Amino acid sequence: MGNQLTDMAPGLQAVHVVVIGLDSAGKTSLLYRLKLREFVETIPTKGFNTERIRVPVGSGSSSFQVWDVGGQEKLRPLWRSYTRRTDGLVFVVDAAEADRMEEAKAELHRISRAAENQGVPVLVLANKQDLDRAAPASEVEKLLSVQELSSSTLHHTQGCSALDGRGLQPGLEKLYEMILKRKKMLRRSKKKR
Repeated sequence: MGNQLTDMAPGLQAVHVVVIGLDSAGKTSLLYRLKLREFVETIPTKGFNTERIRVPVGSGSSSFQVWDVGGQEKLRPLWRSYTRRTDGLVFVVDAAEADRMEEAKAELHRISRAAENQGVPVLVLANKQDLDRAAPASEVEKLLSVQELSSSTLHHTQGCSALDGRGLQPGLEKLYEMILKRKKMLRRSKKKR
């Protein structure tokens, strides 16, 4: 795992992103929707999956090294070992499962408040928007209290669907922008020292 950026600007490495969220939120399906540009039926992730994907951003594209980590309760303590030195967190939530929002909220706040994740940009993907019972992104944002994340944490909530791919591109573009903004802020603070 690294904390480098590539193809974003000359001499920079791939953006390192970790995809986390509760079990059955659709994390692996989203990863393979991005990688293969089609819906893939998946089984629960017992550990992690990792893929390098090219994502169109702005007038070019960037390389994202994406780590998709299992969301079962017994695996959640391991999330921290995957999120160390990451450029961005993607927190996937099943927007059609209202009864799991409180659990998702607790996990989102726990991982984003970990010392090593302070200030790491967070993209919340409100997945399964293809289902009639799915809460819109604005409601998911309120239910997860995304506004209560650390003031140094850039965040964005995006509705999406692993089934048809809608919402993924704008979400990743926003995450990319937040990562660049954070990198720029970190460089400025180092220069001031």
